[in-house]
Amino acid sequence: MSATTAGLPAGLVVATYGRHCLVENDAGERRICHPRGKKSQAVVGDRVLWQPSGDEGTIERVQPRRNLLYRQDEIRTKSFAANLDQVLVLLAAEPEFSESQLMRALIAARAEGIPVLVVLNKRDLGALFDRAWARLAPYRAMGETVLPLALTGDDDSVDALKTRLLGRTTLVMGPSGVGKSTLINRLIPQAQADTAEISRALNSGKHTTTSTTWYWLDGTRQTALIDSPGFQEFGLHHLEATRLASLMPDFAPHLGQCRFYNCTHLHEPGCAVRQALAAEPGISPNRYRLYGELFAELSQPRY
Repeated sequence: MSATTAGLPAGLVVATYGRHCLVENDAGERRICHPRGKKSQAVVGDRVLWQPSGDEGTIERVQPRRNLLYRQDEIRTKSFAANLDQVLVLLAAEPEFSESQLMRALIAARAEGIPVLVVLNKRDLGALFDRAWARLAPYRAMGETVLPLALTGDDDSVDALKTRLLGRTTLVMGPSGVGKSTLINRLIPQAQADTAEISRALNSGKHTTTSTTWYWLDGTRQTALIDSPGFQEFGLHHLEATRLASLMPDFAPHLGQCRFYNCTHLHEPGCAVRQALAAEPGISPNRYRLYGELFAELSQPRY
């Protein structure tokens, strides 16, 4: 810690919008803070040192992070959440989920050493659920945690899921229509009130619904959910294409067995990964296809 930041209060970034941050101190009090200088660097989950200034404050330093996740759109890649204990990817039997988005989420989390819960909602849909559950068979086979969920009726799956959240900070991701808002409101009854409070604090009105937001599940502030709207694609452009295979558990048993030490697993002869496509259990042809697409994407020149 430098002399300029010594003695400054510590805080937790619980919401961001534009260049504004909402910072919570150790007593649970929150106030708007702004970054020092022109660049906004803090993200939800960051621990920061800040300088009070009237009713607001200035972020003087972002403390070292345990991990950091990125999202990307057609224009840029941007960090959005830090210091996570796990990621919850919420899918549903309907609408049909994108395996590409799921794969990106798993790779992004694994690259940062963050465990993932894959949760399939709408267990009550019978045949539709069974079909979606079957699509997740390769992920269960490679050791990913895949859980069923029903947000209707007397199903105990919500309670079972909650036990996996206790004492952790969990980022919740999921495309529209999968029941993410319903799940968050079940787990955190005061979530809508908290969102309204954050909206007033940041003076951003309805736009706060597009921001990443931190919620406490308990009064002791030991268990937290971070809600990130939509299911924008996880940013992977900070990764080298040649690292992809090592971040895919189904590829792992075959790495180091290829004829060439620098095998890309795309076209080389004697590739153990490609040979595993015909094995049982082996590598899912669909996951291998998505690997090729991601490899090509990450091999593009970066400007």
